[in-house]
Amino acid sequence: MRRAPFAIATCLAALRFSSPAHALDTRAVDDGEDRFDLVELDLAHDRLELHWQDDAGSALASIEGLRTWGHARDRELRFAANAGIYDREFKPLGLYVEDGVTRRPLNTAKPRGASGNFSMQPNGVFYVDRAGNAGVMTTQAWQAHAPDARIASQSGPMLIVDGEINPAFDSESQSEKIRSGVCAPSPRRVVFAVSETPVTFHRFASLLRDEAGCRDALFLDGTLSQLWTQATGYVGAPAVMLKPYVGMFAVFGDKAANVAD
Repeated sequence: MRRAPFAIATCLAALRFSSPAHALDTRAVDDGEDRFDLVELDLAHDRLELHWQDDAGSALASIEGLRTWGHARDRELRFAANAGIYDREFKPLGLYVEDGVTRRPLNTAKPRGASGNFSMQPNGVFYVDRAGNAGVMTTQAWQAHAPDARIASQSGPMLIVDGEINPAFDSESQSEKIRSGVCAPSPRRVVFAVSETPVTFHRFASLLRDEAGCRDALFLDGTLSQLWTQATGYVGAPAVMLKPYVGMFAVFGDKAANVAD
């Protein structure tokens, strides 16, 4: 189905806290048929983290669990999103790097036939390296030359590769679902996006290319995906669709600093 170009309908919020550590920008894109929410991080100010389990090895499992975990450490959650696809044992299905430690290896399997979104080619990795630069790479590129990552999450499929929408996506497809993804328009800018209405892969990839300026973008997950910010709350999948999360991206602020604000 051919639809009209995207148009920015509303700026939901521009979170400009007095402390530069809390700079987040959130906006909505609505063309009258579909609605999307985008959260942009400035890595010069926002330290993006990746979390899976607590200190006892128990899964945090939800954004609320992540927020509670942070609260116990005097850290106030500013932003959160589910990090990607996991297996039946509730472990990341592909590469997972947290605080510089590789906890799950790169998954280079290419199953034949219908094997789920992760296996659609090419799949890829979103990362932030130890110098604070973010990027998205195909799994093949990562395998050839992996950055020194502080955090990394493998998922699939790639939505955009070198400015081109994944050719596996059909612009006339009727398969529409809630979808989330991530890209890095520049090394210090990261954009997370989620649809509030079911959309095709091609439609979602077009959003990230045309509205967020992404040249490389990675699909994170589908029906259960949400983004959360302190200002806007939850956007994305309705609560009835949620399942436990495994990895979660997060930006925290210091509660003592917030009091000073």
